[in-house]
Amino acid sequence: MRHRRAGVHLSRPSAHRKALFSNLVAALLTNERIQTTDAKAKETRRLAERTITWARRVGDILTKKADRRTPDESARVVHAVRMARRVVRDRGAVTKLFDDIAPRFLDRRGGYTRIVKIGQRPGDAAPMSLLELMPDDTAKAAPAGGKTDKSDKGTPAAEGKTKKAAAKAEGAAKAEGGARKKAPAAKAEGAAEKAPAKKKPKKDE
Repeated sequence: MRHRRAGVHLSRPSAHRKALFSNLVAALLTNERIQTTDAKAKETRRLAERTITWARRVGDILTKKADRRTPDESARVVHAVRMARRVVRDRGAVTKLFDDIAPRFLDRRGGYTRIVKIGQRPGDAAPMSLLELMPDDTAKAAPAGGKTDKSDKGTPAAEGKTKKAAAKAEGAAKAEGGARKKAPAAKAEGAAEKAPAKKKPKKDE
């Protein structure tokens, strides 16, 4: 029984398996998105999140310049880099992890990646997944004014609608007033036309 033995074997020897996951984590940190099988994606996610956590814990120190750090802070950064290098062998990926990815997830406590299932692989029908880093939350932050409501009276759209409605009402009032003025005159003309002409009295011959 495999008590207290985490991880999958994937029918590979330990050296091959470690190199495989090291390359997958490095590719994820470099490209921020990889496509692999479900089993590999789940195991890579476990190792990647642990590696990102090492960098995130010293994220506040990384914002300082190297000459501004105390000896204790410099030792913490060196220790975090060495722990990350235990999983990721690529120096470029580690550099990007500490310079770009760690500050991005400074306010996030876990959950740095997500897995999206994309179907089966042609040929052997292996279930495939897309493993990617979570998008930056600050890029999608709402504007300072918050959500705009169409029903708000102060918005430009509402003001435009109000002006249009006022113009329509004013035009209707003018048209109605003109019709009222024309109506009595038309009635008078009609009455004059309908009234019979008065006969002139005949003069005695």
